[in-house]
Amino acid sequence: MTTIFGRLRRALAVTAFLVLAAPAASAADDDSPAPDAKLAQAQALHDAGRFGEALDILRPLLAERVINADAVFLFGLAAIEASRRTAKSDAERKALIDEAIAVLHAMLARRPDLVRVRLELARAFFYRGEDGLARDHFERVLASKPPPAVVANVQRFFAQMRARRRWSTYLGVSIVPDTNIGAASDEQIIYIFDLPFRRDNADELTTSGIGASVWTGGQYQFPLGSRLRLRTGVDLVRKEHAGRQFDDTNLAVHAGPRWLVDRRTEVSLLASARWRWLATSVEHDAAGFRVEAGRRLAPRVSANVRASWHKRNYRDSTSLDGPVADVTLGGTWTVSPTLRANAAVGYAHERPQRKSRRNDSRLVRVGLSKALPRGFTVGGRVQVRWTNYDGGWPPFTPSGERREDRTDTLSLSVHKRDLTLFGFSPQVVITHEERNTNAQAHDYRRTRAELRFVRQF
Repeated sequence: MTTIFGRLRRALAVTAFLVLAAPAASAADDDSPAPDAKLAQAQALHDAGRFGEALDILRPLLAERVINADAVFLFGLAAIEASRRTAKSDAERKALIDEAIAVLHAMLARRPDLVRVRLELARAFFYRGEDGLARDHFERVLASKPPPAVVANVQRFFAQMRARRRWSTYLGVSIVPDTNIGAASDEQIIYIFDLPFRRDNADELTTSGIGASVWTGGQYQFPLGSRLRLRTGVDLVRKEHAGRQFDDTNLAVHAGPRWLVDRRTEVSLLASARWRWLATSVEHDAAGFRVEAGRRLAPRVSANVRASWHKRNYRDSTSLDGPVADVTLGGTWTVSPTLRANAAVGYAHERPQRKSRRNDSRLVRVGLSKALPRGFTVGGRVQVRWTNYDGGWPPFTPSGERREDRTDTLSLSVHKRDLTLFGFSPQVVITHEERNTNAQAHDYRRTRAELRFVRQF
């Protein structure tokens, strides 16, 4: 049985080869030596369905100083088929599929445009039960406009993933330096009845520091019929900073039916409850529902809508009690195997008892991500949110004026896909946020960086 460390050493060796070697498709470079007799023998064994024997020949080839790209790709294919057809235990099956993922992923890190490699990696994730990752790679395969037979096969994988989805979990951690943890205004002078006043502790209005964040959750879908599932799940986000003043915890649970309307459409209606803690005490809780719907409009284009309504109750500031609602319409377009675009528009409103806090907001968001050679993915996202309040905020707003905010957010990210440990890879995200408002002492500027460890490729 291949050990974890053996698989890791093999993946690192393949990665080093692919980084140092000149670009190749699924064949060796023009100046590379022709496949030797061992590779030809392994190919013959693979074609005959003798996958274990093919792997026995290929493993030493992947440990050599010079690695043939054909051997790497054939190893991935043989490992996938061996995991499906000849593995004698679940542990052996998992070990084989992990090996396939490691070598195919290493090839894509070097050349993200290799569609055939991406297709086999998608299959490997599917057989391992990693449906989210499998779906992502299948969508990128479709963006290459493959032959109709491949499209039909991918669609069958999509149908199986939608039908079999049961358990799903996620986990992420990050280190977060932040120039303005509390999103506070640094405006030192405000005017009340045209008279200037200096704010208390004007030199210490904003707080910077380094925090940590963890987000996790899971969901289970119990089948109630061929097209009906019962969804239950929980989500938790925890942020901590020194001194605990800015500690923030959000917990949410949901349950409800999910309908598979047809091969392209699904709808969920979920009862929902939420809690938020600031520092060490509960700030508020909320109960309500949300509706989620998604449809694949075309092989490379999908759309989704999410709407929710909750009744929010505060522990201390009861004048803020009241309903909150929002709706967001989004879409994703896989432009090519290496380029993906997404966009969303949304509307939200809050109706607390305190009239001055009642507001409506609208947002627009667009983003792009691009997979580059040598294992890098870069991305960017721009969001603009407009929030208008029903009344003024005296003495911060001029007499008779309603408060009006605009918040602009720009995020840039760099992800190193080929640097992984137990499936997690590092991602650096830098976010700059500004709020401009006619309410004095309520504007702010904030820049934060996150070193994340994410489960994606």
